[in-house]
Amino acid sequence: MMKKRTDLKTIILGIILIAVLAVISVGLEGVAKNVKGLSIMMAVMKKGTVYALLAVSMNLLNGFTGLFSLGQAGFMLVGAYTYAILSIPVAKRAGVYQYYDGGIVNFSVPEIFSGFLGDTLGPVIGMLLTLLICGLLAAVLGWLIGLPALRLKSDYLAIATLGFAEIMRTFIQYEAFAPLTNGSNTLRQYPTFKHLYPYVIVVGLCILFIVLLVNSTYGRAFKAIRDDEIAAEAMGIDLAKHKMLAFVTSSFFAGLGGGLMAMYMSSVQAKGFTSAMTYEILLMVVIGGIGSISGSIIAAFLFIGCSEWWLRFLDDSANNIAGMKLLAPGFRMVVFSVVIMIIVLFFRRGLMGDKELPDLFRRKGKKRGKEVVGE
Repeated sequence: MMKKRTDLKTIILGIILIAVLAVISVGLEGVAKNVKGLSIMMAVMKKGTVYALLAVSMNLLNGFTGLFSLGQAGFMLVGAYTYAILSIPVAKRAGVYQYYDGGIVNFSVPEIFSGFLGDTLGPVIGMLLTLLICGLLAAVLGWLIGLPALRLKSDYLAIATLGFAEIMRTFIQYEAFAPLTNGSNTLRQYPTFKHLYPYVIVVGLCILFIVLLVNSTYGRAFKAIRDDEIAAEAMGIDLAKHKMLAFVTSSFFAGLGGGLMAMYMSSVQAKGFTSAMTYEILLMVVIGGIGSISGSIIAAFLFIGCSEWWLRFLDDSANNIAGMKLLAPGFRMVVFSVVIMIIVLFFRRGLMGDKELPDLFRRKGKKRGKEVVGE
């Protein structure tokens, strides 16, 4: 009974927080429109929001379950292409698939829903349903890959999942699948979320689900497997079942995140989803703290903010007050690498370790309580 009350309280607080953040995002967009030079802020916020979901989904697998997987880019690629293929308007398919007679898919999910729900609500429902399909398809692939791959451990699992990501990128660009994927050409002209608040709502609800999962009996089983597989099995935990659940869940949200990434980029091409993208997400998990959802979210925004906004003044005269380039083009990433090294050196367990933001407030409350008792 107490557990149900705790979950209900978490859901209510989570929904309230998501609503507040959505309202704040609307306000930020209004400010960005009226203040010159802040348009880049909205792009950074959108990308940071998407990467927050991707980092949390990877942390669920690597941090909470202890499975070292590097297949995130592969599942993102599946989600991104699924969203683009299923949502390109029928009238625009001939231009997008110009080398393949308009492609083999001759429908658009958002257009189907707009046909009987109207042009306002229909496309939105269609886009959300397409995102769900992105996650489900990635989850199915995760289950298929997990059947053989989850028998491996540590570095071997990482190599297997990394290989899967590279294979998916090759398959999508393979000429035989081009009528579906457009080969090595770009998929574009599909509908996207124009504002920040839909990203905040979708990502917020996904992360809320992961929080509930981590705090459930399944989450405790994940942590037990991470800490000691032999002891977990001795306590009656089905290792294969829980590993597969963690892997499929992580794949689902990676696929959904890939669909959101396709929306953010407005065009999709397989060559952009390289292993470097997975390493970036892994770096966010490490910087934020392995086993901390709050840390992954904070690290995602810090990573995207530093790499694409705050340090741009170093090698971009347009973003420099003095109107000059302090460094050669691209050298801001060198400075960014130094910043990451400093963070890793001084925060060995990441910014949050394995703690969450509420834990910090509870700790402060306990200290204040002890001080009052001492007095």
